[in-house]
Amino acid sequence: MKLPHRRQFLHLAAGAAALPTFSRIARAQAYPTRPVRIVLGFPPGGAYDTIARPMGQWLSERLGQPFIIENRPGAGSNLATEAVARAPADGHTLLMIGPTQVMNISLYERLNFDFLHDISPVGGVTLTSLVMVVNPSVPAKTAAEFIAYAKANPGKINMASSGNGTINHIAGELLKMMTGINMVHVPYRGGAPAMTDLIGGQVQMLLATMASSIEYVRAGKVRALAVTTTKRSEALPDVPPLAETVPGFETNDWYGIGATKGTPADIIDKLNKEIGAALVDPKMKDRLAVIGGVPMPTTPAEFGKLMTNDAEKWSKVIRTAGIKAE
Repeated sequence: MKLPHRRQFLHLAAGAAALPTFSRIARAQAYPTRPVRIVLGFPPGGAYDTIARPMGQWLSERLGQPFIIENRPGAGSNLATEAVARAPADGHTLLMIGPTQVMNISLYERLNFDFLHDISPVGGVTLTSLVMVVNPSVPAKTAAEFIAYAKANPGKINMASSGNGTINHIAGELLKMMTGINMVHVPYRGGAPAMTDLIGGQVQMLLATMASSIEYVRAGKVRALAVTTTKRSEALPDVPPLAETVPGFETNDWYGIGATKGTPADIIDKLNKEIGAALVDPKMKDRLAVIGGVPMPTTPAEFGKLMTNDAEKWSKVIRTAGIKAE
């Protein structure tokens, strides 16, 4: 058999070495090859849905395939997470992620997936705040006055939440731990009924999402005492951070996108690049501002670190407060 000339051999070897890179580039350029699902663990109308839809529309226009929002509520968003964790790792099934998913790691004793292992971070979308809102009948105009009122009336204030183990429940437990106040937790099946009863006076306080509360604050139906980020929100510039009254208190309500573990890095990078482009677009920024959100562009690694850090933070609160999933 005639052996190739040394120069031919080196040329062939170089070509073979370049094949994986060429394959990755070709795969990224071709993606997506069919409609993409963005799976949400909550019904339409909530913060997850409000954020996912404009982002899905943006990605559809930029990448030439429909990005379909699939609402799959149930089991505290775990059904949606499991669906994505078990999907083919090809970037055609994505997960809308928020604090709920990282809290579930500690809330549930047994899950059919390992969230931090089975979901790969793609990138952050938006950062917003919870808002401490009270019924106008509560004789407190500031967070400090509310805490003093709660200490003077232990066990007489009802603290609403959108459900056991949700972000406003666990953030409320953190507030109780850091201030020593005693409030009765009243869980609801979602933020809308919790807000309805707050307006009606059946409950007195709620650490509400910005998306669910901002219009009621502006209409004067509830009174905003504080935001839970360390800086004031552009959406409610007159409302101070709770950290000014309770040093060290911080609860960020953030949202981003993940993919099935094993999704090729070039596809994740392509999605991350398009999400980043969306977050500097004035129209997208305006859509996020409506719910008090600010763009939160991250690399996949930065978003993964955020998820890990929040999982550690909330696990301590959940264990200390003895919170269990229903």
